Amino acid sequence: MRTLIALPVIAISALLLAQIPAISQLGLSALPLAIVLGAIYGHFNLAEPSAREKLFTRFCQQRLLRTGIILFGISLSFQQIVQVGWQAVVLDITVTSSILILGTWLGIRLFGLPRDLAVLISAGSAICGAAAVLASEPVLKAKQQYVTIAVATVVLFGTLAMFIYPLVFHISGMTEHNFGIYIGSTIHEVAQAVAAGDSVGGEALQSAVVVKLIRVMLLAPFILILSTLVFRDEANPGQSKAKITVPWFVLGFIAAACINSWAALPVQVIHSLQLLSQLTLAMAMAALGSQTQWRVIKQAGFKPMLLAACLFVLLICGGFYLNSWLIPQ
Repeated sequence: MRTLIALPVIAISALLLAQIPAISQLGLSALPLAIVLGAIYGHFNLAEPSAREKLFTRFCQQRLLRTGIILFGISLSFQQIVQVGWQAVVLDITVTSSILILGTWLGIRLFGLPRDLAVLISAGSAICGAAAVLASEPVLKAKQQYVTIAVATVVLFGTLAMFIYPLVFHISGMTEHNFGIYIGSTIHEVAQAVAAGDSVGGEALQSAVVVKLIRVMLLAPFILILSTLVFRDEANPGQSKAKITVPWFVLGFIAAACINSWAALPVQVIHSLQLLSQLTLAMAMAALGSQTQWRVIKQAGFKPMLLAACLFVLLICGGFYLNSWLIPQ
């Protein structure tokens, strides 16, 4: 019974904490806060969970997670692409695909990490932070500890980026608008992009948010491609003609973005759906955190953080070069 109450309370607490100026200015969104609070709860909750509690935790990790990803699509619209031009779209695709490919290769080949952990860390860096990690988890059927580690890398290096980017702006020679594109195309979380853009200026904030949301749109094709690759990797020779399963929540994500693009939904409805998305995702994160085994995380060592650090440097340096090359100055 304790867990049935704790997980919703943790999710709501994370949403409220994320609204506190001192916390929001650090770029900490509700999702990382929820997994941290969930992990703390799981660490101190030593009682054996009942069958009902186990069922509820699994429901949060699976059904609520997928529902939250679908509702996350309501934040996006295809009209946002027009605001920044085709160059920004090409930039986002290039940055995202490069980080995903290089990160997975480095993680597996150089650092010897498990495939799932390498993909989760790369997805968190390349696309949209914790939301990308959460969306990838059911496709990979990854261990809960891997999700926690990947989210931790997003929090650490995304927070560092918020302090580094405003300093880089003063020596970059870029306009506010162009530097906002740089922020949106390379920083981890939407909340972190907002915080960094706001530190630079109003024009930077606007372009950073739009470009970041375009990166979020790339979550759907990434999950579809990932599900295909995972299927091929796990299929036996006799199963080569079997049907590839498309994650249903990705189709819902695309449908939600289409609805927001072409249907005239009232602003209050959109805001309510966005809040519901944050609440369901926060509950999923709280459930994941509550199942965290600290012993396994300690055993993972420094290699996951080292991979995330390499991707962080690639985003800052490689992203700066690509922005200078692709975006009209």
